Amino acid sequence: MKLHIAAWQVILAAVLVLASIGMDAEPPAQTEAAGTATQGTVVPSSLINASDPAAPKLVRPLGSPKPDEVSLAALEPVAAAAVPLAALQPIAAAAVPAVQEGAALPAVDAAGSAVSALAAVPSGGAGPVFRFAVISDIHVEAWNKESHTKLRKALTDLGTHAPGQALVINGDLGNGLPKDYETLGKLMQENPYPGQVVYTIGNHEFYKAWTDASGKWNEANFPNGETAEASINRFLQFTGYEKVYHDSWIDGYHFVFLGSESYRQTDDSFAEDAWLSENQLNWLEGVMAEGAEEGKPIFVFLHQPLPYTVAGSYTDFNSRAVVQHDRLKEILSRYPQTVFFSGHSHWELGSPGTFIQDEFTMVNTSSVLTPYDTTDNPIAAEERKSEGLVVEVTGNRVQIKGRNFTAGDWIPEASYTVEP
Repeated sequence: MKLHIAAWQVILAAVLVLASIGMDAEPPAQTEAAGTATQGTVVPSSLINASDPAAPKLVRPLGSPKPDEVSLAALEPVAAAAVPLAALQPIAAAAVPAVQEGAALPAVDAAGSAVSALAAVPSGGAGPVFRFAVISDIHVEAWNKESHTKLRKALTDLGTHAPGQALVINGDLGNGLPKDYETLGKLMQENPYPGQVVYTIGNHEFYKAWTDASGKWNEANFPNGETAEASINRFLQFTGYEKVYHDSWIDGYHFVFLGSESYRQTDDSFAEDAWLSENQLNWLEGVMAEGAEEGKPIFVFLHQPLPYTVAGSYTDFNSRAVVQHDRLKEILSRYPQTVFFSGHSHWELGSPGTFIQDEFTMVNTSSVLTPYDTTDNPIAAEERKSEGLVVEVTGNRVQIKGRNFTAGDWIPEASYTVEP
């Protein structure tokens, strides 16, 4: 006790001396800035909460030349020749860590480097936010510069404004020709997405069967010596997959990828619909049960939609869409936590039926190259419209938001939530 009193006496004396010195000095001039406390800048969130199936139409992307106007053999070699097909494996960039709610998420430039802070991730549940993107119908062809430009724009926009742990490109990558794959590989290398990239096979991956040896469109001589197996093998060579169907666990969530295993050469009635083998469907039954938890989302991807479900699936062109659609829907219906993404129809985001829930959730993904309107016609080329989805998962809660890559903005009418 005596020691403490002595110490305080010394301190008190020092304070009195300092006070007397301060009284003799002129007080510093106060400025407006000096009287204002520095506040942390609050960044507002920019993320919105909120014909006959036996003979369907063939779809050439908007702007395609007439069959006698282009020969792929005569294309300039610089579009793809620099990158051999065997070398074009998907680039697995460094994984993007999960982000805590409310934390600023770093933007990523084309090289995958952090360049700025994005808006805070919106709150909506407990735990970190897991984010991935879904695009489809990119239709990258070696000759089609518009397809190159739109894919670059989409990849840059997603990498800057919504970088995530994964990007799914859900079918119709090109027209299945070697030069198309080479061009796509080059574009992906030049504009890398910061997370894992996964591909599914679409009907256009079988379209080499519509071109002859010179590369010209030759519908009269279909299949022009091409087999469905050859088309599938080129897709597998590009992606590095063993089969067109596979699954993966990404950041603790189950992703299941399906794909057609045949085309018209086998049976003309297959048309542009997905044909799923018994082996694939049996595999799906087993894999859906692996690690399944009530309420925890399972993300399933197939290029073609189930008929009479999402936007664009009521047209004659999609009146079946999946040959084994009844069996597929029955399997997925056992898991109401399924979120099933499909492309193929091209219908623009925000159309009636973009998002539906019928035993499980189904979502249409529009198109990067050519979105269609609700009359099933391509949107005017001068609008240069290009769309895709960003998905954010917080625990078991899923937020799905449409992105307009042309405008670099969110689509308010395409914002949906799946509650556990």
